[in-house]
Amino acid sequence: MARNGKSISVKIATTKVIKALETKLAQIQKDKANQKTNEEKFSKAQEKYNKEVAKLAFDKIAKAEELSASVRYNGKIHVSFDLPAGTMTLPDEPQKDFESFNRSEERRVGKECRL
Repeated sequence: MARNGKSISVKIATTKVIKALETKLAQIQKDKANQKTNEEKFSKAQEKYNKEVAKLAFDKIAKAEELSASVRYNGKIHVSFDLPAGTMTLPDEPQKDFESFNRSEERRVGKECRL
C-alpha cells in the first residue's frame, strides 16, 4: 500500500489471520450445508410478507389509481393498481441472514481458498 508516496506496513499475527479465515470458512460451510433449509425459511418469510402487504393494499383499494385487470393465457386473473404515496406504511421486508451459493460461487470461493 502506498500513501502519499510512502509505503505502510501492517503487521498481524499469522495465527490471528488463520483463525479469522478458519472462522469464516466454518460459517460458509455451515451456510452451504443448511442452504436448502435457509432458502425455504426465507421463501416462507417472503411469502408471508407479500401476503401482509397485499392485505394492507387491498384494505386501501378505494384509493387505487391506474387500476387494471386482465385474464392470462392460463385463466388466472391479474390485477394491478397503484396507491398514492403515503397511503400506507409497509412492514419491514425479510432479510437474508445467510449467504446463498451457486456453482460459480463455489468455484470462486474454492479458488480464493487455494491462493
